Amino acid sequence: MLTKQSKFIIRATFIKQAIVLFLLTTSYAQPSFCQDRKTKVLNDRSRTLQDGFWIYNNVAKGVEQAQRTGKPLLVIFRCIPCEACAQLDEQVVDNNPDVRKHLSNFVCVRVVHTNGMDLAKFQFDYDQSWAAFFLNADGTIYGRYGTRSHQHDSAEDVSLEGFLDTLGEVLKLHANYPANKTQLVAKMGPKPEVARPEDFPELKIKYSTELDYQGKVVESCIHCHQVGEAVREWHRDAGKPIPAEVMYPYPHPKILGLVMDAARAATLKRVLSPSSAEISGFKSNDRLLSLDGQSIISVADIQWVLHRCGTKTNIAATVQRDGKSVELTLKLPNGWRESGDIGWRATSWGLRRMVTGGLLLESITRDELRQLGLDSTAVGLRVKHVGQFGPHATAKRAGFRVGDVLISVDGINKPMTESQLFAQLFTSKRVGDTVTFVVAREDKHLTLELPIQE
Repeated sequence: MLTKQSKFIIRATFIKQAIVLFLLTTSYAQPSFCQDRKTKVLNDRSRTLQDGFWIYNNVAKGVEQAQRTGKPLLVIFRCIPCEACAQLDEQVVDNNPDVRKHLSNFVCVRVVHTNGMDLAKFQFDYDQSWAAFFLNADGTIYGRYGTRSHQHDSAEDVSLEGFLDTLGEVLKLHANYPANKTQLVAKMGPKPEVARPEDFPELKIKYSTELDYQGKVVESCIHCHQVGEAVREWHRDAGKPIPAEVMYPYPHPKILGLVMDAARAATLKRVLSPSSAEISGFKSNDRLLSLDGQSIISVADIQWVLHRCGTKTNIAATVQRDGKSVELTLKLPNGWRESGDIGWRATSWGLRRMVTGGLLLESITRDELRQLGLDSTAVGLRVKHVGQFGPHATAKRAGFRVGDVLISVDGINKPMTESQLFAQLFTSKRVGDTVTFVVAREDKHLTLELPIQE
């Protein structure tokens, strides 16, 4: 019988192998990912300390300096090996006089791990590889910056221009503080499950509060996505229903029709049609000033409100349009969260192991279904990749192959996205349950079975 510690170590090893394999066998692969990760981390530390502008891995020192100078605090969390947002990160930390002119208004802290992170204060989308917090020295959060909706491409979500524009909005909030404090209270989230990432049962076995710069610095680092995975495991192990905000965290505003301009702070580039945003009266070039009573300075702020809105069906919004303030109501239709894609997230690899045995799935069109002789009630997901190692090879051992098309899953016959399938099985099944899949392969229909795994 394996101990919980042994199971965790084995699981963590295979998750890392699966992520590496995924990156190396799909279009998401980046050549620099194969570079030595330890060298990347050590070089970043050496460069930053030598430059002397950023406070490195020491939030407490940043708070003390912000208290002394009266400046707002900028804290950036950066996963060094990850390529997403690497260009923006390089532009922000580079010794560029124009950028430094903006950053000099802040006390700047750079953190490259989540070990020891205060989870009561730093709550954000943990599938990010780059995230920024703006705070007052007393701990009040002005806002967040950093958004992703793809595995590796961040150009549609963030940019240096947008980041610098957001810095200007933070300075306005800081100049008006504490008169605007009531609009900032809700930017701090509820009490978390544990105080620090290494306090989660899944993480405390292996990790401590700090990185081991004198030894295995890479192995000692808790990545942001591991925090997200630990939160989900916490709820699953408790045997309680999985909250929607845990299954579908930090919804991207585009699922409601709000396409934000990456080069401007909280400004609409366009409104999708048809969409909830269009019905709600939003228009291109609207600058979102507040949402649900909170001051808004970035897309990440919008996501924070959506993440924490619970079961609300309407959210009050204020936009600036043609120099005037306009009051709107953002309507949230039934099932709006579930329309979001969680398949791009690093944390989805844990779900793939648990509920689909290591399958990477992609949606196919109705025309493709017809060509295969399948009707519109088919699940309509095609196997893009089959895991090859450990628990991620469970589907392989069950007989799944690349190119198989899912017709039905657990008796369900209706179109589903990979994200919806994850949620359906993760919330309705328990470890040890068996799920029946009917797949189309060439001119045959096959019945295959998969166990739900830890």
